[in-house]
Amino acid sequence: MLDGSMRVLLPFASGFVDVRDVASLHVLAMTERVAAGERFIATAGRSLWTRDIAAVLRERLGERASRVPARELPVWAARGLARVNPQVGALRSLLGRNLDATSAKAERLLGWKTRPIEETIVDTAESLLAQAEDAAGVGHHRG
Repeated sequence: MLDGSMRVLLPFASGFVDVRDVASLHVLAMTERVAAGERFIATAGRSLWTRDIAAVLRERLGERASRVPARELPVWAARGLARVNPQVGALRSLLGRNLDATSAKAERLLGWKTRPIEETIVDTAESLLAQAEDAAGVGHHRG
């Protein structure tokens, strides 16, 4: 999304969670007796559509997110594109679907909390932008 290679948004939603929160859940699952033999889903709230992620990027990163697309393909068009584009084809079964899940069990049994997903989106974008700048040598003095 950030580099402009994605010209339109695909209509699908998925759960997201910060890797730092996943790590904390793993620690709780290994150290809390009530977690023995249990399985937990790690997700930060509701699923997000690609348009939700794009909106957070544009709102919080301003000019640095100027290449993030604002337009979402209709499901029927995305399914048609999936027939000819292998990258979109890999997502075909997700198009138009919302994959909501809940971490309520981890929250209830372990007291697990996630950071706001908007924070994770922005932190991830900042990291990707910094890596791109490093790769391009932007802002670095070479002598």
